[in-house]
Amino acid sequence: MMQINRRHLLSAGPSLLAFATLTQRAQQAAWLTGAASMTGLMASRSPANAANTHRILLINPNSNQATTDMMVQIAQSAASDDIEIVGATAPHSPPMIVDPEALAASAPQVVEIGLALGKDVSGIIISAFGDPGITDLRRQVSVPVVGIAEAAMLAASDKGRRFGVATTTPKLVASIDARAVELGLSKLYTGTRLTSEDPNKLVADPGQLVEALRQVVSACIELDKAEAVIIGGGPLGNAATALTPLFSIPVIAPIPAAVHRLIEILGLVGK
Repeated sequence: MMQINRRHLLSAGPSLLAFATLTQRAQQAAWLTGAASMTGLMASRSPANAANTHRILLINPNSNQATTDMMVQIAQSAASDDIEIVGATAPHSPPMIVDPEALAASAPQVVEIGLALGKDVSGIIISAFGDPGITDLRRQVSVPVVGIAEAAMLAASDKGRRFGVATTTPKLVASIDARAVELGLSKLYTGTRLTSEDPNKLVADPGQLVEALRQVVSACIELDKAEAVIIGGGPLGNAATALTPLFSIPVIAPIPAAVHRLIEILGLVGK
């Protein structure tokens, strides 16, 4: 996205400034999905004080709009009535991130979206399991930023539980391993187990996806002795929700985990 210097536009005259403002808002509107309209998002610099609503921005680093809509729905279901989830989609990523190159390439997009929209929300969720751009974005915004991998791993390891990850993307295992190390959880992390099918084909068949992940979760429990298992991936959100009640141990759905963590950070628990 072209960066626009507002000071230069002011000297160029009101017409060019108005055009640039509209261009920026059009780009922001293209990112957005969810309950809030663009007008509502931009109208107030303090939306948390409007009608007692706290607005949370969920950034999907994948480029699939339908996936963003699904993520927003899951996040909204995990939130209280006074929290509104707004989704934003990275425009230049693949529909589903399946390798470390695409994960790394999504990070600047996450930061760009977060900087553009972060001042209008109470908090931000990065909804890809590698938490791309989280460190850079945290340095540059004044609101809390939570990644779904971070939130899920912290929830899974609560009270010293050993936890594993069940997912579909073999090329991202090293990124998942690294996230556990970065969070200081390597001693509790039992490793990642994978489905055998092509990730893109598998997510296109929801029933097959749930069954494949069910088998992998079982392997994490039986073979690795995991005491909690994370379903590792934002696009796997509906499957994670479906799998949670099928096991006697905690099966962690990352998107609700991120919502709950952000609510706790914001001090909204019980409000």
